[in-house]
Amino acid sequence: MTWLKHLARRGASLAALLLVVSGASAADTVIVGSVGSTSANQWPLYIALKKGFFAAENINVDTVFAQSNASVVQQVAAGSSNVAASAGLVDPIRAIEKGAPLGIVRIEIHAPPYALLAKRDIKTMRDLKGKTIIVGGAKDITRIFTDRMLAPHGLKAGEFDYVFAGATNARFSALQSGGVDAALLTAPFNFYAESAGFTNLGFTFDYTDMPFSGVAMNRNWAAANPDVAKRFQSVMVKAINWFYQEQNRAEAVQVLVEVSKLKVDDVQKAYDFLAGKKLFEPTGKVSRAQLAKVVDALRELGDVPADFPLDRLFLPGVTQIAD
Repeated sequence: MTWLKHLARRGASLAALLLVVSGASAADTVIVGSVGSTSANQWPLYIALKKGFFAAENINVDTVFAQSNASVVQQVAAGSSNVAASAGLVDPIRAIEKGAPLGIVRIEIHAPPYALLAKRDIKTMRDLKGKTIIVGGAKDITRIFTDRMLAPHGLKAGEFDYVFAGATNARFSALQSGGVDAALLTAPFNFYAESAGFTNLGFTFDYTDMPFSGVAMNRNWAAANPDVAKRFQSVMVKAINWFYQEQNRAEAVQVLVEVSKLKVDDVQKAYDFLAGKKLFEPTGKVSRAQLAKVVDALRELGDVPADFPLDRLFLPGVTQIAD
């Protein structure tokens, strides 16, 4: 019986070793919510997945797509997703003000990368009077951007109609089908629309300098997984800096072509636009001054109180705050 005991001990030791090895190699899963699956706003995420940057940090990303930014934020607040990637900033700010367990951990795109595209016979902003414009949502940041584009041209609320679709590709489809007269589009769809003959009436960053999107995390998840949260952050910074290296241009273009199924030429224009304007924030830090501009816009709308404290937006231990 001695040899049986010996084998049993060896078997138990081997099983314990396998458990240790298995535990050490098991990747940490992060459930990431995002709007649509074709926008250039998620370019760094696609790069990080394609290049294995997450895998190198022992992170497995499970991506869940929704039809609107508000839906993504709701899922993260509820805990069904852990991270909202490249989320328009107004929705997490509104949710945090209402008590949702969220924190903004980085600014992703620090200037709005949108263009207002219109039907071929519409040549100026003034021509949109009495027309229908499609933006992300009734309370979406894209509506704020569009309002600020139209106001200097004398167009007021009630002189045009808004309809809504959260994903850029859905807004482009509405414009392409003739269902709307104008659409607020991000790259590469704005370039595709231009090449198809639609009129580019202007870019949002010429009318406002507030940041557009950021990464929000569920506070409870981040508190339970602080190391994973920080590793996720570091991967996104690495992906953005990889994107900006000119020698990676062709490969970066191919990554988005595979996702969006758009023409190489349009995606190349999107790369040159985003990289040339340095629209992706490269440091991983959150500028208090930049984020305050978004909060001020929401105060003007009456969506957050005048005394709303900016520090409520941050996630202690994860958010890197800059002036």
